[in-house]
Amino acid sequence: MTLIYVIASYLALGALAGTVAGLFGIGGGLIIVPVLIFSFGLQGISPEIAPHLAVGTSLATIVFTSVSSIRSHHKHGAVRWDLFMPMMVGIIVGALIGAWTASLMSGPALELVIGVFVTLVAVKMLFDVSPKPGRDVPGLAGLGVAGGGIGWASAIFGIGGGTVTVPYLSWCNVRMQQAVGTSAACGLPIAIAGALGNIWTGWQNPALPELSVGFVHLPALIGIILTSIFFARIGANLAHRLNPRVLKRIFSIMLLLVGLRFFLS
Repeated sequence: MTLIYVIASYLALGALAGTVAGLFGIGGGLIIVPVLIFSFGLQGISPEIAPHLAVGTSLATIVFTSVSSIRSHHKHGAVRWDLFMPMMVGIIVGALIGAWTASLMSGPALELVIGVFVTLVAVKMLFDVSPKPGRDVPGLAGLGVAGGGIGWASAIFGIGGGTVTVPYLSWCNVRMQQAVGTSAACGLPIAIAGALGNIWTGWQNPALPELSVGFVHLPALIGIILTSIFFARIGANLAHRLNPRVLKRIFSIMLLLVGLRFFLS
């Protein structure tokens, strides 16, 4: 792949991820990670580290893109800071452990785990499977443990945690708007801790391509950030004009194909 083509692909990926995030209210990591794994493979990056590099880079992009989302939800009073603070402690610890857990996996094993997760999310969206409110919000210790699990899983899959945090908070009888807003806030510590963990675990890995800081690839990070923030606004505007059910089914089918690609590779 030529340099111009590589840069253009990162800009296009940022545009796609931003649009998807705006349309469906989920983080772009579900798109960024699989596409980066494929892109890194075309660039000749070792398959042993390509998934780790994709996950770390995805988490680093979320550090930048989550800030505007948090501000927007906060203005509408949708962030439950009383829930966020105790969860944050667990999230940071869990995300660091998650980055370490991912580093222990081989590249193909991590790809397979990501493929399973993407497929499960696709099935959940396709059939609109969501937990019914069944319990009250736990105490400080319970929220900390929940945050730890969310941070751990999110750091492995390279996501901001919305696909896990929103269902959990909804199950705890938190109103949907507040569940989404609080989830957006949780995405920032997940991304910071997860990105730092991937920088640490990938530091001076001999197989890393140039312009990488641990398992964060700087050209991909910059290219995705440049377009994702702008296109997230476009996606949010489109969400109010297009049929949400049709869009959700199209996206879920696309995710299902992406997940199946991991199983067949």
